[in-house]
Amino acid sequence: MSNRALILAALLLATPVALAHAPMAMAADYRAGAIEITEPWTRATAPGATVGAVYMTLTSLTWADDLISAETPVAGKVEFHNATEEGGVAKMRMVDQVAIKAGDTVALAPGGIHLMLMSLKAPLVEGKTIPLTLTFKRGRSVDIKVPVRALGAGAEGNAASPMDHGSMPGMPGMN
Repeated sequence: MSNRALILAALLLATPVALAHAPMAMAADYRAGAIEITEPWTRATAPGATVGAVYMTLTSLTWADDLISAETPVAGKVEFHNATEEGGVAKMRMVDQVAIKAGDTVALAPGGIHLMLMSLKAPLVEGKTIPLTLTFKRGRSVDIKVPVRALGAGAEGNAASPMDHGSMPGMPGMN
């Protein structure tokens, strides 16, 4: 066998191994029309907690859309909240919807816009998933499964300082 044939054979044998270890573009976890939904997650809650929060990334591939509602059987209702800091004081306000402009990405993340699970029916348990239905203004709905990370987990699963919802009216147990 010639050197050329040996090199070609070696490359053909190595290609599947190289492809298996090559970084690949992250595909959407879920899709609703032109909106990709990636990396949904929530934190486990302490016993007796009545609220939780869900985070994810929403990306518009083409046209603008708005996330207008969300629901889950694990909570009495789901609200959209935006956390901000003004003069060193953390504040949170409810918002009607989450706007996603054409071609933009909106991160629902700790310390910013997020979904609040109100009136939890049971604690959120690490290692489990919770079902969540997202509905968009253009009429698309999608059912997703949200993994529950450790109590105090951050965006990458690392420990973080969660926002103190317990100090806000109507938000007990989310420290």
